[in-house]
Amino acid sequence: MQISYELLKQALLRKGFTFFEGNFNLNLIGIRNANDPQANTFNDVFCVAYQDSGVSQLLEFNCTTDAGVYYRTHPANVNGTAILPLGQQRGMWKVGSHQGKYEALVQATPVKVIRDPNADAELDFSGATEQGMFGINCHRALPQGVTERVDNWSAGCQVIADANDFNRLMGLAKIAANRYGNSFTYTLLSSTDFE
Repeated sequence: MQISYELLKQALLRKGFTFFEGNFNLNLIGIRNANDPQANTFNDVFCVAYQDSGVSQLLEFNCTTDAGVYYRTHPANVNGTAILPLGQQRGMWKVGSHQGKYEALVQATPVKVIRDPNADAELDFSGATEQGMFGINCHRALPQGVTERVDNWSAGCQVIADANDFNRLMGLAKIAANRYGNSFTYTLLSSTDFE
């Protein structure tokens, strides 16, 4: 999948979503791999599209937009494992503390999730939806290096595989928060949006 700043911008505008302009006004965009609902790997893409001195920039990080198999088969919620649905969630995150352990993008406003109720390894997108504060954060896996398998790193969070990529994201997020306020919109697309 070949992604560009302009392609992402057009994808968001085509769906009626907001695309943020201005230096370091970050567009945080996940692209879920629609081809493998059983994957337990970081097979999705987390994009950061922004401008620096008027020049378009795009960073792409390997991530997961889905819970790992551990939490699919052992749901942390009695209603089922949380799956973030496709769409744009305005002001979803702020710079804060992930589980009180380290700085990350943490849920700031109620969000919609789909509940996968059947406790098997395959993602089920047909479950009931809920809205609320579920701790759907954006964080890293291991504190150093690259993590290969999701396992129990995500119960519904958006998780970045490479610690260095995550550190770059947080550096940009702090710049953006100082300029525009500590509030970040997240847009989740499907790989089918680019086929």
